[in-house]
Amino acid sequence: MKSLILGAGYATRLYPLTRSRPKPLLDIDGKPVIEYILDPIEKIEGLDEITVVVNHKFYSHFERWRKSYRSSKPLVLLNDGSTHEGNRLGAIGDMRFFIGERKITEDLLVVAGDNLFDIDLRPFVQFAQKKSPFSSVTLYDVKDFSLARHYGIVSLDGEGRIVSFEEKPEHPKSTLSAMGVYYFPKKVLPQIEAYLKGGSPQDAPGFFIHWLSQQETVYGYPATGTWYDIGDLASYQKAATAFKKEVNP
Repeated sequence: MKSLILGAGYATRLYPLTRSRPKPLLDIDGKPVIEYILDPIEKIEGLDEITVVVNHKFYSHFERWRKSYRSSKPLVLLNDGSTHEGNRLGAIGDMRFFIGERKITEDLLVVAGDNLFDIDLRPFVQFAQKKSPFSSVTLYDVKDFSLARHYGIVSLDGEGRIVSFEEKPEHPKSTLSAMGVYYFPKKVLPQIEAYLKGGSPQDAPGFFIHWLSQQETVYGYPATGTWYDIGDLASYQKAATAFKKEVNP
């Protein structure tokens, strides 16, 4: 099994903070966001390599960070070649790029690089492997329908299958948010290419999950713990303060 961290975005909603620094390297209580993401990933048994896909603009920033970071698993930086918001590949485009460049033919765990969470991913991976060859998505209950309007919201049936997926719905059907952690069995990987060939959006992975759930079964796994989505300056500042109090008291 391989893992991919999506870190090639330009985070324009976080300007000016991210004009000269990538979002995954923003500081939270003396530690970059990406290291909070790596902590639970590195504990997963059977995972033999982690790749962080980054853009060309910030590639050197990640190289400097990589030299000082001690990973318990092989850690690869992959430059997608984009240089600005206008020529970025998008999250799903980066998934396709990674699969092609690294010739991936194994199950894949994908994690968004703008997540900030303190959640053990091992139960999710065990759940997802039991549901294979179907894909699984980690969910987080935001417990507030007004907040749910800002996220990709999922509804499940009694068996845990996704029956609806809406990006930032005006009238959410649930408060279960997709938190940017996905498990794709190897047989599902060609579906990424099929999705993109149809001219579908290349950015938010939620669009792919919505499309995929209409083609075949996709399961949702409600997780417990602490999770924050870092979307803009206000959410970053809120997350930094709250995460410090809740996770690093």
